[in-house]
Amino acid sequence: MLTRTMQNREELVNTAILTRLSYFHLNAMVELYRQLGSATAIMERRKELDSLFPGLPRRVLTDITDIASMRDRVEEELAWADAHGVKALCLNDEAYPYRMKEAPDAPLMLFYKGNANLNARHMINIVGTRHCTRYGEDLIRTFVRDLRSLVPDTLVVSGLAYGVDIHAHREALANGMDTVAVLAHGLDTLYPPSHRDDANRMVNQGGIITEYMTHTKPDKLNFVRRNRITAGLCDATILVESARKGGGLITTRIAKEYNRDVFAFPGPVGAPYSEGCNNLIRGCGAGLITSAEDFVKDMGWENEATLEKARSKGIERSLFPNLTDEEQKIVDLLQQANDLRQDVISVKTGINAGTVTATLFQLEMKGVVKAYAGGTYHLMA
Repeated sequence: MLTRTMQNREELVNTAILTRLSYFHLNAMVELYRQLGSATAIMERRKELDSLFPGLPRRVLTDITDIASMRDRVEEELAWADAHGVKALCLNDEAYPYRMKEAPDAPLMLFYKGNANLNARHMINIVGTRHCTRYGEDLIRTFVRDLRSLVPDTLVVSGLAYGVDIHAHREALANGMDTVAVLAHGLDTLYPPSHRDDANRMVNQGGIITEYMTHTKPDKLNFVRRNRITAGLCDATILVESARKGGGLITTRIAKEYNRDVFAFPGPVGAPYSEGCNNLIRGCGAGLITSAEDFVKDMGWENEATLEKARSKGIERSLFPNLTDEEQKIVDLLQQANDLRQDVISVKTGINAGTVTATLFQLEMKGVVKAYAGGTYHLMA
């Protein structure tokens, strides 16, 4: 009989194998993973998949029957991760980022090196052009500094690229905030190499994360694919500067598809690296912000920040005054088990679905709960 440790290791191995197989059919593999509950279950029933799931792509069925050649490569990868302090997080791991977990194209496995909580209470990503202007640098500097004052536990995510990305990481580090970089290659290398010192600092004040195994080159397609992780990890995406086309705009589009908040800083009319931001705002693809205060208000984090200040001063007060009976039932439930779907809330509270919908809406308006991608509701305090 396999011990729990051996079972966990086997799940890591099987998930890593599926990760290599799923490059061109990620959505199908993720759905299969969710249906059967684990990578190990998929492997154990791989000869039945054709009859169990008739719609699976033929290539998935073909590749998954011959995995022997991949096992040595995967074992080598996991040994490297162990030796270098890298955590391999499976989709069903408790430490896997819950905001990312519900996405239809969530990575089956993430490789993470760092000390930041990937399920932090407040997470944002700051993205934009690699040709950041002085105007953009000033925006980032002021925004991060003021955000540190308003909501100090915010975790800042970006992609470690030139321009907006690296300025966002450096300002977060300078202000004592955790910051995480999403990479487009394995953790055995770093691109661009000139940002290695920044990445080393981030390992101790945030982290670096990727879906790619070692020996994976930073190809152009990988940068596009990693944008979904940058968006999926966070509550909101903030576009600082962007030309008419660019990777930052791809990230904002994905964030909208994930039902996340998107914001952009406006820029001077005619400025080439503000055109993307201005167009996005004009087309209602992003909320207009000019400061950290704007952002915190629009996110509904203002009340949370006030509450934290009150707590730090030892002020005791009722967290949720003037709640109806239905609202109180839902709050009591979420205090016991946070991040529940609406249907689960209905079953566990005994409140009918229609009333739950209306009550959750009222709780959102009061800033008591927040809806996340995948239909889960999070108690804010």
